[in-house]
Amino acid sequence: MTYFPSMRFLTRFRAPKPTFSSPLAPGEPFFAIGDIHGCDHLMPGLLERIDEIYARQQDQHEARNGAPWSARLVFVGDYVDRGDQSAAVLHRLQALQRDHPSTLCLMGNHEQMLLQFLDTPGESGPRWMRYGGLQTMASFGVAPPAATAPADKWEEARDRFRTALGAPTEAWLRALPLIWQTGNVIVVHAGADPARPPAKQSEATLLWGHSDFTSTPRTDGLWVVHGHTIVEQPRPEMGRLPVDTGAYATGRLTAALISPGKVEFTP
Repeated sequence: MTYFPSMRFLTRFRAPKPTFSSPLAPGEPFFAIGDIHGCDHLMPGLLERIDEIYARQQDQHEARNGAPWSARLVFVGDYVDRGDQSAAVLHRLQALQRDHPSTLCLMGNHEQMLLQFLDTPGESGPRWMRYGGLQTMASFGVAPPAATAPADKWEEARDRFRTALGAPTEAWLRALPLIWQTGNVIVVHAGADPARPPAKQSEATLLWGHSDFTSTPRTDGLWVVHGHTIVEQPRPEMGRLPVDTGAYATGRLTAALISPGKVEFTP
């Protein structure tokens, strides 16, 4: 006689869900800064707090090791839209990179939407406006047409915005990388497919996220630092480290100092 075990028996011995236990091991310490979204007024205070942490870390490191300490700034994207100061944010970030060449700015989905507007204004313009492009254009002194305006009106608005944006800033935006890795830590804007290695991630996943990102831990030992999804209190969880605290809605712009085995959030 053939024996079929009950479903209760099968459920009882179902394989356990995978867990994540890899130590946090970046190849270098760095500050990851969350989504700014046009809130340039929050930047001076955050950079001042980062300077204070930097000075403290330098003093402690030199006292212990007799050598200097350094950590780069890594911005996770979404510099524009929603807030009213997108132009100022873009200018500040470019100045930071000129003054501190190790500073890294990744692309976010809102930078992608801005570039899509420049490339296909009639098709992409109305959608970008709904996601905060209206505030970005206003920060550059450009008014968009009505959402139902014909394509030629959107092209005219695009041309005015492109002039106000300036060729250097457009080129800077187009050159923003999608991902950065140090040690077993990758930094992206939105998330990563846990079933694929960093080099195999799609642009859509890195900029907009993946359905399995928050539910399935990675099995390759990589930590993922990201923005895009607002959290009330950022904390490391199952190999994920979020840094977006909703600056445009909460007034809180967060940075995380990530070093081997340790994360320090500010504010």
